Amino acid sequence: MAIAALVDSAQLNPTELVPDQHGRGGAQQFDQAGLCMASLDPALTVQQANQEFFRRFGDSSADVCGRNFRELVHPSVQQPLMRQFSRLVEGKRQRFASHVVALGPEDSAFAGTLTAAAVSGESPDVAAILVLMRSSESESDAGVLTSQKKILTEIDARILEGIAAGLSTIPLASRLYLSRQGVEYHVTGLLRKLRVPNRAALVSRAYSMGVLNVGTWPPKVVEDFIK
Repeated sequence: MAIAALVDSAQLNPTELVPDQHGRGGAQQFDQAGLCMASLDPALTVQQANQEFFRRFGDSSADVCGRNFRELVHPSVQQPLMRQFSRLVEGKRQRFASHVVALGPEDSAFAGTLTAAAVSGESPDVAAILVLMRSSESESDAGVLTSQKKILTEIDARILEGIAAGLSTIPLASRLYLSRQGVEYHVTGLLRKLRVPNRAALVSRAYSMGVLNVGTWPPKVVEDFIK
């Protein structure tokens, strides 16, 4: 069974993560260091979570329970992640795993591996979604920007999108009604802002910082980062 395989390494019973009709039970029974666990309803609202989840996303259950899981993840990964969750709710798949960048309290951000599985109730419909997340403490995660950082002008964003799509200076200038020198000026500014030496590193850095949306084509800058 997919859900049993999902939590086998943690030796957990996933059905116990869903509270009963009297509100008893739930993910808080299963605290494990480094493992965030939560039960979402089919609308992706957090219903139950363990203490590690609360620690990562807020100070108490009141800060987290009742919030939509979409609000807890970085804007750059929201769109592809919500597509994955939709497939779970619609019954098109039973589980998925994905790299995710999450938003903690006080403007903090951290990355990790998220695994989600559909939990069925008495009917074939999805009763809840079990979410497990292990954080990654690598140094590169520290460079992720939260949605509060508006670092790009509108023209910077369009140029970054063009570079990420593989456009050179002349096509960019034609598309944006700029001179060649104007494009180069903005590219130089972007290299300086993201502290990289060339265009290839610029694109890589933008994705790693969450400035470009993950899983979309053509490349698109997250609106939250545009002034």
